[in-house]
Amino acid sequence: MVGDFTLYKLEVVFNKMSDNDTKRLSRLTAILTQLQTKRLLTATSLSEKFKVSIRTIYRDIRALEQAGVPIITEDGKGYSLMEGYKIPPVMFSEEQANALILAEQLVLKNKDISFIKDYTEAVDKIKAVLRQVDKDKVNLLSERTRFEQNLNRERNSNNISQLQQALTNFYLVNMDYTDEQGKVTHRIVEPFALISTTENWLLIAWCRLRKEFRYFRLDRITKLQVLHEQFEPHKMTLQEYFDKFH
Repeated sequence: MVGDFTLYKLEVVFNKMSDNDTKRLSRLTAILTQLQTKRLLTATSLSEKFKVSIRTIYRDIRALEQAGVPIITEDGKGYSLMEGYKIPPVMFSEEQANALILAEQLVLKNKDISFIKDYTEAVDKIKAVLRQVDKDKVNLLSERTRFEQNLNRERNSNNISQLQQALTNFYLVNMDYTDEQGKVTHRIVEPFALISTTENWLLIAWCRLRKEFRYFRLDRITKLQVLHEQFEPHKMTLQEYFDKFH
């Protein structure tokens, strides 16, 4: 069905990529945006724009097609989208929009200014089609996420998506946490921010057991449940938190 594209299929393609492939993630997103804003694109023009080979562009087009994007190939002319196709405002689930923000944080660590500019412009266009309530959530998540890139380590968290949802919806999190001494304690926390250091993912949250803000390493969370009970949002930015507690 025309327009019935879901980011999930494209996300599957993205999930197969390592941190070293962030340029391709940016390029796929940008190509999709270009296809929606221009009537016809040639492989040559795309290869020149993104400074990659024409063969690479062919692979990118195939990846988008596999993700469900209805691309029409006109022999000798180029690529276009099926007439009437566009990304509808309801295409993103909350989890998919959150994944986009996390990818954006990773891309911002790239040293190529033009690359960052292209990607952030593409993300801004995608954000523009979100419903207002989803825009508010992704903007909050963007402000409450910090990412330090380290390509030599393995990330070992399975809870980021759940914690993103809890953070943006102000849901309490029920979890079992193992400290440095190996002691397991039961915690109910109010998620505030997610930070990727050079070694681990960290959750900043108000701990109801300790009655203060604490850092929690995500790889030490042995059991996690997002509750439907909401907490009162903490009225400060992440920078204000750092200024106050550091």
